[in-house]
Amino acid sequence: MSIATSSEKQSPALHAADTHDMIRVQGARENNLKDISIEIPKRRLTVFTGVSGSGKSSLVFATIAAESQRMINETYSAFVQGFMPNLARPDVDFLEGLTTAIIVDQERMGANPRSTVGTATDANAMLRILFSRLGQPYVGPPTAFSFNVPTRKASGVMSTEKAGGRVEKAVVQNQVYLGGMCARCEGMGSVSDFDLTALYDDTKSLAEGALTVPGYSMDGWYGRLFEGMGLPMDKPISTFTKKQLETMLYAEPTKIKVEGINLTFEGIIPKIQKSMLSKDVEAMQPHVRRFVESAITFQACPECEGTRLSPEARSSRIRGKNIADLCEMQISDLAGWIREFDEPSVAPLLKGLRHLLDSFAEIGLGYLSLDRPAGTLSGGEAQRTKMIRHLGSSLTDVTYVFDEPTIGLHPHDIERMNQLLLQLRDKGNTVLVVEHKPETIAIADHVVDLGPGAGTKGGNVCFEGSVEELRGSETITGHHLDDRAAVKDSVRRSASKLEVRGASTHNLQDVDVDVPLGVLCVVTGVAGSGKSSLIHGSVAGRDGVVVIDQGAIKGSRRSNPATYTGLLEPIRKAFAKANDVKPALFSSNSEGACPTCNGAGVIFTELGVMATVESTCEDCEGRRFQASVLEYTLGGRNIAEVLAMSMSEAAVFFSEGEARTPAAHKILDRLVDVGLGYLTLGQPLTTLSGGERQRVKLATQMAEKGDVYVLDEPTTGLHLADVENLLGLLDRLVDSGKSVIVIEHHQAVMAHADWIIDLGPGAGHDGGKVVFEGTPAELVAASSTLTGKHLAAYIGS
Repeated sequence: MSIATSSEKQSPALHAADTHDMIRVQGARENNLKDISIEIPKRRLTVFTGVSGSGKSSLVFATIAAESQRMINETYSAFVQGFMPNLARPDVDFLEGLTTAIIVDQERMGANPRSTVGTATDANAMLRILFSRLGQPYVGPPTAFSFNVPTRKASGVMSTEKAGGRVEKAVVQNQVYLGGMCARCEGMGSVSDFDLTALYDDTKSLAEGALTVPGYSMDGWYGRLFEGMGLPMDKPISTFTKKQLETMLYAEPTKIKVEGINLTFEGIIPKIQKSMLSKDVEAMQPHVRRFVESAITFQACPECEGTRLSPEARSSRIRGKNIADLCEMQISDLAGWIREFDEPSVAPLLKGLRHLLDSFAEIGLGYLSLDRPAGTLSGGEAQRTKMIRHLGSSLTDVTYVFDEPTIGLHPHDIERMNQLLLQLRDKGNTVLVVEHKPETIAIADHVVDLGPGAGTKGGNVCFEGSVEELRGSETITGHHLDDRAAVKDSVRRSASKLEVRGASTHNLQDVDVDVPLGVLCVVTGVAGSGKSSLIHGSVAGRDGVVVIDQGAIKGSRRSNPATYTGLLEPIRKAFAKANDVKPALFSSNSEGACPTCNGAGVIFTELGVMATVESTCEDCEGRRFQASVLEYTLGGRNIAEVLAMSMSEAAVFFSEGEARTPAAHKILDRLVDVGLGYLTLGQPLTTLSGGERQRVKLATQMAEKGDVYVLDEPTTGLHLADVENLLGLLDRLVDSGKSVIVIEHHQAVMAHADWIIDLGPGAGHDGGKVVFEGTPAELVAASSTLTGKHLAAYIGS
């Protein structure tokens, strides 16, 4: 239906410009989309629904938003385009009516440990200007309050270029360029201490593999480097002289010649500091992270007390507070402090700062502080932080694209998010939202449902129309839109408990609570109430506890579910054993790779400043392997055919006959169990949706030995129909004798719980207390907390 129709009845002389009221997509085939054509109304709120993997993100992000961004990039000169990412044109016949797309996705904010909420939102920049103008005593320019800028001293001749080619020279002596970085911790806020026993085994020699640091192998160049520095390779490290130990551990970068080649030797500890400690712990590979956590202890810097700032920056104050004090404050309190502050000389700056801080509270993030490291924000918090810059924008006729904006939100907070989406629409913008929550689907002007299934069974448009029409449709989303879970008639009883005493991580207020074991325990509360602080701070580190969090899966286009889950290893060994050859032949990243495309299956052609062209490799026809490798079979199938199988098909294939491989079948069973039976073994991880990636992670970590599983919002990215499957999986885990603790906002999961721990009553310093412990039925009956009221409304009692 065209929105212009009603306007035409009122005004026959419709201006030609007003007829462009639709975004038209024809023949979209990106990822699993099946040549779909669709019209999306502009200046309306359109919600895209469908099961996980049905093609929602492929249509909204990989087609509409990607083409909009690509076309904007093409307006720049070829020189400028050379510095921008090369975006390939989406696989679509025709797109019309596109406007500038602004993507607000779930990607976590940069994992750089120097990045904080304040630096990511410009709040710190404004505070630095404020202190450089009004702080007493006066310290210096804004850079004097930046923990990312070191103080530098310079002496010598300073040249200044003047008009007419004149060069003015001046001699400077100990000229100081003031920065705000703490010299001891280099602006990191924490200092590291090394446990030397975790770096090496002093009973062994270097040649015997004494070093336990990831990446240090004496077989390659490292062995020659250590030998080149004169370190004894065959003596136990315990017999090293003090000088030899100092060289091995602390040597500054030293140029040496090894077998005629110039190389640089650097001590183990400075090397670790540069290669590992410069990254955020959350972004490290699992084995590196385990090493860092065992070998290195972090503590607040004793000189700056964790503020990251120099003594000079901390000495300057406004109304009794320095910049570190303000950054430590809860944002809602800081907004109140700024509101009371009136200084005409910096009025525009204060107005901008007030608006920015009020936006945090408006979007439900008032409980954060500006010094919170950006890498510690959840996906939902990161997405809402990115939203802040758009709330006060005076741009209109922009297409805003949101990826599940309600992730991590309590039902109480979803109402507020809905209002923000409607505000953006009412300013004349097109708002496209990929969403599963019925509360957000309900506010849509237009709904597009994709499916009917996931992966190859999806990619079709099953429905277009209003929310009321969706309810009456014969689609999976229509059937489940009004689903309401009932509270269980009987709950499991716990025989033992996990005691938490005096928990005070972040905003927790000396919390004492008993977490029941052997049951499904759900921890709830509004965003920022202290749920994650309680579980991750007091439960996660204990023996036998396996944590499955929301962290993104790291992987290149070469990674796929088979490589990530460890499934490929038993498959390669089974192929090797059946054909009496090496397992390495059956890896597209090793000896069996097609030499033309190096096992990628596609060839990337760089065209300088133009977009990189991706084309299927003609030699292997996209199968990634050499022709000789494909002659080897297992159960009548070659390795490429096995990687093209779906998980469900492969589970049957590896369970019987010649191809029977118990180790592979066990992993495949878990992948099918978490609802990923439709994925193919060789599908690149980069093409999986957010919900699919989390479930691949869940299937992988279920294999770890543990008695207690902690799941952080496992319904993220799950369709209403998939939530039922998840509840079945959680029940099976509990029935097998495991304890399951779930941090969750979804009312269906709360209703299904055996025990609920509700934190609150508010967020930040207004939360941090246990406001309810008991069964879901008791929570509904009491309705004394926000969670209780929303759960009672959800189940209709």
